[in-house]
This record gives sequence, C-alpha cells and structure tokens, in this order.
Amino acid sequence: MKAIDYVEIEGRSVGYWALVAILGMFTAAGLGASYYMEHHGHWVTGMSNQIVWGTPHIFAIFLIVAASGALNVASIASVFGKVMYKPLSRISGLLAIALLVGGLVVLVLDLGRPDRLIVAMTTYNFKSIFTWNIFLYSGFIFVVAVYLWMMMERRMNQYSRPVGIFAFIWRLMLTTGTGSIFGFLVARQAFDAAVMGPMFVVMSFSYGLAFFILVLMWTYRMSKWQIGDAILFRLKNLLGVFVAGVLYFMLAYHLTNLYATEHHGVEHFILISGGIYTLVFWLGMVVLGSLLPLLIFYMPFTGRSRSWIAVGSILVIIGGFAQLFVIVVGGQAYPLPLFPSKNVVESSFFDGAVISYVPSFPEIVLGISGIAIALLLVSIALKVLRFLPSSLADHEMLSDGDSAGLVNVEEGGAATATNS
Repeated sequence: MKAIDYVEIEGRSVGYWALVAILGMFTAAGLGASYYMEHHGHWVTGMSNQIVWGTPHIFAIFLIVAASGALNVASIASVFGKVMYKPLSRISGLLAIALLVGGLVVLVLDLGRPDRLIVAMTTYNFKSIFTWNIFLYSGFIFVVAVYLWMMMERRMNQYSRPVGIFAFIWRLMLTTGTGSIFGFLVARQAFDAAVMGPMFVVMSFSYGLAFFILVLMWTYRMSKWQIGDAILFRLKNLLGVFVAGVLYFMLAYHLTNLYATEHHGVEHFILISGGIYTLVFWLGMVVLGSLLPLLIFYMPFTGRSRSWIAVGSILVIIGGFAQLFVIVVGGQAYPLPLFPSKNVVESSFFDGAVISYVPSFPEIVLGISGIAIALLLVSIALKVLRFLPSSLADHEMLSDGDSAGLVNVEEGGAATATNS
C-alpha cells in the first residue's frame, strides 16, 4: 500500500513568473475595464434596458458553475469512496474556491457601483433567488475551505468524509440555485423551465471537470512531474459521460418546449431563425462543444492522445460559453410577451422586436479577467501550500500486480513518491 507525498511547486522558473505576470496584467486590465464602465456608465457596453445580462454575466455564471464541477473529483473520492481520486482532492477543492472567487469578482465589478454590494449583503429579500445565492456562494467557499483543512491536517483526516459529503450536498444546492435563477423567470419564455436547475448541475460537472483536466495537465507538464494514463484516462472518460449528459438535458429542454404551443416561437427563434444565436447553438454548443469532444474522447486514436484530450477539454469549455451565451443573451433577445395570447395595442418601444446585442471590448476584458484571477489564485496557492502529489504515475496509482487495483491513499500520507 503506497502513500502520497504532497508537495508545493517550485515556482522559481522564468516560465512561472511570466505566467504570474501575464495573469496579473489581465487582472489589472479587468479592474481598468470595470473602472471605465463605472466612470462612463453602462451605455459604453453592449448591454441595454432590454439586454441587462451580457458578456460579463456569461463569464461569471460559467466560472460559478465550473467551480461546483471542479469539486467533483474530491466528491468522487470522499462521497463515493473511489480511492484513486483521493490524491487529487486537494487541488480539486482549491480550484473550486478559485473559480468561484473569479466569477464573483466579475459580478461585483459589473455592478457599476461595487459599493452597492453592501446593500445586497445587509438587506435581504428571502423571496428572491438572488438572496438565496448570496448565502450559497459565501457558504460554498467556507465549506470547501473547511473541507481542505480536514484533508490537509493529519489529525483532522477522520472528518474529511463527513465534511466531503456535506460539501457535495452544498455544491448541488449552489448549482441548482444558479440554474433556478433562469427557471424561476416565468416572464421569459426561454427561461421558464423546471429542468434548468438539474441541467445546470450536469453542466457544472462537465465544465468544471474540463477545467480541472486542463489545469492538472498544464501544472504537471510545467513541473515535469509524471501523470499516468490510469488517472488521466479515467478523468477523460468521466468527462465524456458528463458531456453526453449535458447534451441529453438540452435535448429534453427543447423537446419539452416544442411540445408546448406557447413556446413554439422562442424555439423557432433559437433553433432556426435566431441568426447568431442559432449559429452559436448548433455550431458552438452542439457540434464543437458536444459531438466533437465525444468523438475525441472515445475514438481509439484520439482517446489515448494527451494532446487530443486537452483539445477535447478546451472544446467542452468553448461549448459551455456558447451554451450560456444562447441561454443568457438569446433568452433576453427574444421579444418579451407582455400579454400572452391577448390582442392589445402595442407601442413602438421594441415591442415584438428581436433585441440586438454586440459585446463591447471592456465587457470581454472584464470577463477574461475573472478567469485570470482564478488561475492567479491557483498559481500562488500551489507555490505556498502542498496541494499536489509529486507523482501521479501509474505505478503510484495502481496496486502491484493488478492494473485494475487501486492504492489506498491516505489524505495525510507522508511517504515519498518517486518521479521516475
């Protein structure tokens, strides 16, 4: 039975400091974009009275959803007892906190008046899903931080499983709450659907795991540590299952809407006549974000290639942004029916008109800065604390004489693993 030696990354190379500098520049650029939008007003963005959630919200929602999914690896180890995933539990929790912080920073900076956050944190309307999410988001950071403590402190290891189960339940509530923001908006025909909650849960599994795989592969490659095929291929296969799950829920969502006559208009808009939204849905979400990654992950040649696994993970992330763009912006662009099935006098103020939206440069910079903040936090934390095993080679992950066996990895193991 082998234990795992957790180590920090060296973080002294030119490449490391160049990465930190680049991420720092993107972070500073995001702060500058936020100041520009706050100083001149939101009229300098592509958002308007009709499109109130734009590109920054797409990035923020993606990061929040991916944060929940990034914790999935730790949940598999603690909740479902899959011992092979235990060495990755620490980095899983770290990435979950970092992604959520990055997403929340984008939301706060997009307020125009970040100081108004004090009002949101001190005045609560418990009939609003947004109030619920304040507690879900802040609670998630606290719960995962405690979970990391249980894993990293030897004397607290015995509590890691119950805390991990609690964190698993909390992350399901968090992602369900995020999806319910749209599911509860009955005024928007593209949003009003009970399936939004569980669909966002599956989306989190997919986006978070794709992000996790890329961060893991990049970190081990740059540190020149070994990551074996055993763990990498398992993560890849699991990601394929989640991608298929997202595709299934999206199919169920649209089929349900097509069954109801009142939603035929918005379905025709998204699937056929929506212009950029239709193109992004079919090309971005369905083809690039779902079908192509599934082929890459499960075809014999590409499924065993690390480069192709990385490409497939990147495509899953691209598909995630495409899906959120269609849901968030496309759902707002479709005309709002003020009096459904009623003959009324309409005004000329955008009644019955599809709303146009073109994201501005400051919006895009602010959104990208959220990813930069998350990666910057991960880069610094990996240098300061022991989050990573020094080796994930197959002979460390699999028991001797049985390639299907798993090593009983203790969270606080102190034995040294070789890099050979």
